[in-house]
Amino acid sequence: MGGESNYEIHQNAYIKLILHALKHKTSSVNGVLLGRISGNGDNVEIVESVPLFHSQIGLLPPLEISLIMIEEYYADKGLSIVGYFHANERSDDFEVGNVAKNIGDHIYKYFPQAALLLMDNKKLEALLKEGKDRSPVMQLYTKESSRSWKLAGADASGSLKIKEPSANIVLLDYVSSGKWKDIVDFDDHLDDISKDWLNPELFK
Repeated sequence: MGGESNYEIHQNAYIKLILHALKHKTSSVNGVLLGRISGNGDNVEIVESVPLFHSQIGLLPPLEISLIMIEEYYADKGLSIVGYFHANERSDDFEVGNVAKNIGDHIYKYFPQAALLLMDNKKLEALLKEGKDRSPVMQLYTKESSRSWKLAGADASGSLKIKEPSANIVLLDYVSSGKWKDIVDFDDHLDDISKDWLNPELFK
């Protein structure tokens, strides 16, 4: 069932994840996806995202703390955790590594339609150079029951779309204005609790 869902990500959720990866180009970064299931359960709408970590991202205690805080905050807004985002440290690395799989599995236990989004660095570089592509610069992985994470589109296993077709144009505008410098993730918040992981000022 989980492998056949279609996923739609809202522009701000999408842009926030990419800006986070651009801020920490020399390290792996990750984030959590929040949303809801619509229709008869085969459409997952990713409404929001929260940048998680850019250092020691495989450590479980900070991850557990962050997931509890995020879940509690968004439950009031009718959103739940629906997936995981990961960007690899090296731009030529297109594999879903063990850390990404483990965290993805952890989320999958609670949400069987969970998506795992992996940054496609090659596609992102092309977008930043040429600015033409309107498709997401992320690959969608899904899994069914005990099977491993599988790239969607390799068969009829669902797809990822951006809700707003001009999202990449907006993204390029934010990149050129240095907006990525303003991103706060959970790492930053745990170092200095005055830094707000909700990034309320980011899109103002």
